[in-house]
Amino acid sequence: MGLLDQFLAGLRNTSLIEYIAVVAGIASVWFSRKEHILVYPVGLINTIVYIYLSFKYHLPGEASVNFYYTVMSIYGWYMWLKKDDTKQTVLHVTFSDQKMWINQLLFFLFFYVSIYFSLVKLKENFFDGAIPWADAFASATAFTGMWLMTRKKVESWYWWIATNIASAPLYFVKGLMVTSVYYVILLGMAIWGLIEWKQKAKATGS
Repeated sequence: MGLLDQFLAGLRNTSLIEYIAVVAGIASVWFSRKEHILVYPVGLINTIVYIYLSFKYHLPGEASVNFYYTVMSIYGWYMWLKKDDTKQTVLHVTFSDQKMWINQLLFFLFFYVSIYFSLVKLKENFFDGAIPWADAFASATAFTGMWLMTRKKVESWYWWIATNIASAPLYFVKGLMVTSVYYVILLGMAIWGLIEWKQKAKATGS
């Protein structure tokens, strides 16, 4: 079966719940690009569905990512709404300083190593379909991107771009064709979000 036939067969076999998750995910990224608070409640629909799908298709790393997304969405919802004594929003789109860059690289490395070795062990006993190095990379970049997104850091989009590049082929191999296309769409939106957030940060000198 060729790639096109495989893709079309995957589309025909896609469940309604996966379509719902994809639509919610695209909408969530759209809201994040606009700095709209709906990024979080809409995103929760996406993450909860993908926790279920990730376990079903032996993607434990992605399941952990979506559980993390769920927790961080609640935290981010709070942070984005947080106001100071003058009723002004506390967080604004800013660039990472040197310290933040070091922190995010260490954050990524910690989760990559942790997830990779965890998946190697889980693959032996529970998830024989896991791809440890790819799943760990997609997961660790997503962990980092989500953390920076809650802080409204421009660099969050670089990590989202890396996540999307890694996730599209990962889900394609697993037969989740709609989700694979979803990550390609998110890749384009992440590039768009990066450009817009860079402009916002430069406009405010931050």
